[in-house]
Amino acid sequence: MMNKNAPIGVFDSGVGGLTVVKEIMSQIPDERIVYFGDTARVPYGNKSKETITKFSRQILHFLQTQEVKAIVVACNTASAYALDEIEKETDIPMIGVVKPGAKVASETTKNGRIGVIGTEGTVNSKIYSKYIKELNPEVSVVGKACPLFVPLAEEGLWQDPVTDEIAKRYLTELIDIDIDTLVLGCTHYPLIRDTVAKIMGNKVSLVNPAYETARELKELLAEKDLLNDTPANLGDNKYRFFVSDASEKFKVFANSIIKYGILSAKTINIEEY
Repeated sequence: MMNKNAPIGVFDSGVGGLTVVKEIMSQIPDERIVYFGDTARVPYGNKSKETITKFSRQILHFLQTQEVKAIVVACNTASAYALDEIEKETDIPMIGVVKPGAKVASETTKNGRIGVIGTEGTVNSKIYSKYIKELNPEVSVVGKACPLFVPLAEEGLWQDPVTDEIAKRYLTELIDIDIDTLVLGCTHYPLIRDTVAKIMGNKVSLVNPAYETARELKELLAEKDLLNDTPANLGDNKYRFFVSDASEKFKVFANSIIKYGILSAKTINIEEY
């Protein structure tokens, strides 16, 4: 029997998963969280399925040492390539960010044309297309890899002429085919949501899987009777952050996203797990 007061484990290739953490903090504020960002090996989007599965398995082993009660794979590439494999290796409930986003996209579109932007790994996996078409076979799904969005987001260039210019180049072909729904298929992308919205125009609905994932996590915990019933006391280590490299840079970035006052992020050698 899982301990309902145990933390939720969340992992990502770097800092993008903090957009999911922010939503979890907002939607289920009594929950404790252990976050791991694989900052030494980011990005995942240009790596092979085998490599991403190996990395994800190591992170699973680390989160098991933290005695988490559920795991959120807050990385679209890892959700696409590794989730099915690693969830067989544990009895800890696990969800990714792809299915919740796919579900909302299939429900949102009016004209049946959906765009998905993400890393090369996520787009090449066609995982969003697979799930969306299972829910709504009539729609067409077009993927567009936007590899430069991750470094731009990580550098904090969320509203910058450089980001505007690159976004225009990436998104023009999706505008030209008249999509009405766009999935932000990488957890870094909500950080540049305003830029994407400005370029796509107000006729296109943006789907943020981070928001939908937190909502689905809450439902999963309720269903398994794992919602925390003992809120943390002041001074408790409610939120803990771990990285594989560059902890100071991570801490500064995390505070710019979450605005919670993250005092530390501990560097661990993830290769040991």
